[in-house]
Amino acid sequence: MSVIVGVLSALTAAFGWALSSVLIKIGMRNKKAVSVNIIRLYVVSIIYAIVFLFTGGFKEIASLSSKQLLIAFISGQFGFVIGDYFYLNALKITGVSRTVPVTSSYPLWTILWAFLFLGRSINAQIIVGAFLVFLAILLVRQTEEEEKIDPKGLIFAILAPISWSLAITTLDYLSSQISAMTLSGVRLMMASLGVSLLIPQYWGDIKRFNLREFGVVSLAAIFGLFIGQYAFVTSVGTLGSQIATPITAVNPIIASYLAIAFLKEPPNRKIILSLVSAVVGIILISLA
Repeated sequence: MSVIVGVLSALTAAFGWALSSVLIKIGMRNKKAVSVNIIRLYVVSIIYAIVFLFTGGFKEIASLSSKQLLIAFISGQFGFVIGDYFYLNALKITGVSRTVPVTSSYPLWTILWAFLFLGRSINAQIIVGAFLVFLAILLVRQTEEEEKIDPKGLIFAILAPISWSLAITTLDYLSSQISAMTLSGVRLMMASLGVSLLIPQYWGDIKRFNLREFGVVSLAAIFGLFIGQYAFVTSVGTLGSQIATPITAVNPIIASYLAIAFLKEPPNRKIILSLVSAVVGIILISLA
């Protein structure tokens, strides 16, 4: 029974992240990426604050050292401010089905940093997986050239997982000392604190959000940063990351199907091949 719960949780995480990508694209049509991210981070931080009131999460946060809080702050900036800045701009420029195959490459970058700085080994399976991820990026680039899409979209899509992987690497220190739910919440709250510095610059754009746009972005925050994150944490706790992560690798496929269905993004053979290549590559890297 626990295995079924773990698998369903991993699939829920993948679906939540995919749906969040589509909702963000809808909510960002006439707004700036930073403005969308500010609202998204504040909404999910409020949700975590409510959860912590009932679960005692604030007591755990109060017991953290200044070093732990500083690392959580740095992790939050790389993960949800810098990384998501590139991700949201890539979504706006190139669309969901052309962005997600590239941004899903974060396990590759995480392993690269572990190899360079932590002395981890890289085997043939990782090399094959890396090749497939690289092939997916090339296919997306060819599609963008054919469709005359701004090349900055691909650059942003590559920079996003690099930033996310740096955030994940910083978690090595924290994950053994802080519970998963509290760690997820405190990173997002720290991200909200960091992005607050940009509010004066983007306040005019934020004020122009109507109720519908605010609702769409809030739903994106709930599905992506709360339900998706919580489901993934549950899956990892039940199955282990070596099984949970490959299951969530179906996220690009779900996201692309949703984009085709609801955003009317035109599919083509190269994008489909890039999706398959990215998913298989991520699975190989994750299992390795």
